Amino acid sequence: MPQAVKDIPAVDFDKIRKDFSVLNQTVNGQPLVYLDNAASSQMPKQVADRMDHYHRHEHANVHRGIHTLSQKATDAYEEARTKVQELIHADHEYEVIYTTGTTDSLNLVANSYGLENLSKGDEIILTEMEHHANIVPWQMIAKKTGAIIKVIPVTDSGELDLEAYKDLITSSTKIVSVVHVSNALGTMNPIKKIGEIAHENGAVLVVDGAQAVPHQAVDVQDIDADFYAFSAHKMCGPTGFGILYGKKKLLDAMPPYRGGGDMIDKVSFEETTFNVVPFRFEAGTPPISAAVGFSAALDYLNDIGMDQIETREHELVNYAVERVTKIDGLKLVGNSANRASVVSFVFDDIHASDLGMILDKRGIAVRTGHHCAQPVLRRFGVPATTRASLSFYNTKDDIDRLVDGIEYAKTFFE
Repeated sequence: MPQAVKDIPAVDFDKIRKDFSVLNQTVNGQPLVYLDNAASSQMPKQVADRMDHYHRHEHANVHRGIHTLSQKATDAYEEARTKVQELIHADHEYEVIYTTGTTDSLNLVANSYGLENLSKGDEIILTEMEHHANIVPWQMIAKKTGAIIKVIPVTDSGELDLEAYKDLITSSTKIVSVVHVSNALGTMNPIKKIGEIAHENGAVLVVDGAQAVPHQAVDVQDIDADFYAFSAHKMCGPTGFGILYGKKKLLDAMPPYRGGGDMIDKVSFEETTFNVVPFRFEAGTPPISAAVGFSAALDYLNDIGMDQIETREHELVNYAVERVTKIDGLKLVGNSANRASVVSFVFDDIHASDLGMILDKRGIAVRTGHHCAQPVLRRFGVPATTRASLSFYNTKDDIDRLVDGIEYAKTFFE
């Protein structure tokens, strides 16, 4: 008889919430409800303590020193790379490049891979729901190379029109750069299918995964992404640190994006040769403590389990959609059946900024504005939305407080 699979123990999310001291405070005399996780998640004490320990006991520069402290710092710094490889199922540790964040990662791809491989008349396909970080770098590169940008439209429900995508892509398409989960709509895109179509037409797939990796298990080999970018600060880690995954065969052929220390092999005034991947793309003294903090954040998330996190957040976002759609005068912006932990909406004639300020007076933190995604808001004919974005440490009570706050805001405009 095969051994029975043991049940996975339930996660006590109420206990986990206590790790986030920032949530245990009042704002404007009200208990804080933090619903701005798509902009930046909060940091548990375990991560803050690890960074504090590094600063107090391990700090030195990495890679160059032979003394003990430098070796300890280097080991702690490089440990994060191994953990990222395991998290996203990269084939090799050296396919993981440290950057300052998703934006920096996408700029690296655009400037290193894009400049090297694009020429006049080549095509770059983006989507109507992209964050500015996945629009502006490609516009800059297109201007330099003469490449053409095409855009996959978004349906009324906030999903990509895949039939239109199939019509857009041609043998001239060299790059398809797509957001995995929309920060403005919450739509989770069928990224594997998008990649299959790209590869069938000889294009590479670049993925902005900033809103995906914090909320679900991601396997870059299963997706078959050529490049995949994300940030630490949306994953309970520090700001100023991010990841670019790239397939080794592509990275090996790419020139450096920045010059300086540590990315070189030999330097003379006549010629410089460059270091191997990934160090070729990591010029200068890096954000060492941020890497150490991100390593601790990955431990924290793995201890909970990404599957558990996804299940928890799926329950919360479904509850949020159910509650807010019952509010008279509220309209969701983006209503995909495959949604991550984002609920964006407009409310009667109340401007998003006014609603956000009223909610803040009740201790409720949401994001208002265009969310660095102006084209998709223009697609829906709105200048701004109110966005509530959830994490595993949120509760249904947080959502109930949001609903009560919106109802309260109505009284100011009646």
